[in-house]
Amino acid sequence: MSETDPMNIDERRKYLQRMWERYHYASKADKTMLLDEMEAVTGMHRKSIIRLMKGRRCRKKRERERGRAYGTEVEDALRVIARSLDYPCAERLQPYLVWMAVQLSAHGELVVTSKTLEALGRISISTVKRMLRRIGPKTEKIASIQPKRPRGNSLRRQYPMSRIAWDIAEAGHLEVDLVHHCGASVRGEYIYTLQWVDVASGWCEIFPIFGRGFLVMRDAFEYLHQRIPFPVNEFHPDNGDEFFSQFLLRYFEDKLPEVHISRSRPFQKNDNRYVEENNHSLVRAYLGDARYDTVSQLAVLRQLHQKLWLYHNFFQPMMKVKAKEYVEPLKYRRKFDTAQTPFDRLVQMECLGEATQTELENLRQSIDPLALRDEIEQLIMELSVLPCAEPGAKINVYDTLIMKEEAAELQ
Repeated sequence: MSETDPMNIDERRKYLQRMWERYHYASKADKTMLLDEMEAVTGMHRKSIIRLMKGRRCRKKRERERGRAYGTEVEDALRVIARSLDYPCAERLQPYLVWMAVQLSAHGELVVTSKTLEALGRISISTVKRMLRRIGPKTEKIASIQPKRPRGNSLRRQYPMSRIAWDIAEAGHLEVDLVHHCGASVRGEYIYTLQWVDVASGWCEIFPIFGRGFLVMRDAFEYLHQRIPFPVNEFHPDNGDEFFSQFLLRYFEDKLPEVHISRSRPFQKNDNRYVEENNHSLVRAYLGDARYDTVSQLAVLRQLHQKLWLYHNFFQPMMKVKAKEYVEPLKYRRKFDTAQTPFDRLVQMECLGEATQTELENLRQSIDPLALRDEIEQLIMELSVLPCAEPGAKINVYDTLIMKEEAAELQ
């Protein structure tokens, strides 16, 4: 019942019963105000309220129940008719009772007498409603019978919901997400960008994949796990089925048993705030919302993502929140540290091996940042002129894998 619906008789009586004591002991002026209030709340006439305040406020029970106007023959006929029409509402059923009785009788489904037909012709909608509530559908309506869907992913529920602390000081706690490059239509297969973001340092791993089946997801995770320069302690994706398939989870258990798996709360994007932020600044800002669904586009995207990986991790200074000062109960002021690149943060955290750190420092020294920026711009222009796939075109996903030797072992 909504706030705007009128009270029924029982609700009015209950309300007036509670108001009686206030009314009984009130002064004459107060009684006038209470009557105004009760009149506005119940919608009853003022004289009716006064009579109830002076007399009986509870409904008198009937001395005997009213008998049924229609016998079992009418009820049995209504049961068959309602079932044959898949239990419509009384408003839809009542006008067709007689016609359906004759129709079912002609096909031998129902035996009706002229007396029953006469009763079906004069029965009211309210009576049909009461009968339907009493007889009810013994089985589900045909229109509501659907394949039973599992209540959520049972595998997903085995992993805790949480979010990585914004001030965590240890590298290796990664927020994970997929960016869809489907354009205006999700029809068919298309390219995704798999992204890992380390919360402590801001280090980002990105890799384009074709589709999101187990084979390509395993291939991408294997590749990025080999490329990332520090140990991985935790994967924290959203609740997507691509991350919580039984095959990918088995791969994590077998190949990465030391990695903790957690997940964000459903429909709470802020639980994965760092990777969601990078979905725009590192992916959408360069690629937009266009559709990419061919092998040639995938090849250019992999070159582009490799350049963006270098550009972001070695040459893009970023600020990180170091403190939050609450100025009001629900409002706070953030304080940021000095801007550093993700690589410099990893060096400062001393989480890189000596050989790895030297290798990455030499790699950064060998790169011309301005030339790298021009190469990124050139690859974006090259990608923009490549056509999308023709309708019905088929692609062998196995040919898009980067770790083909390892994937071949699974065949």
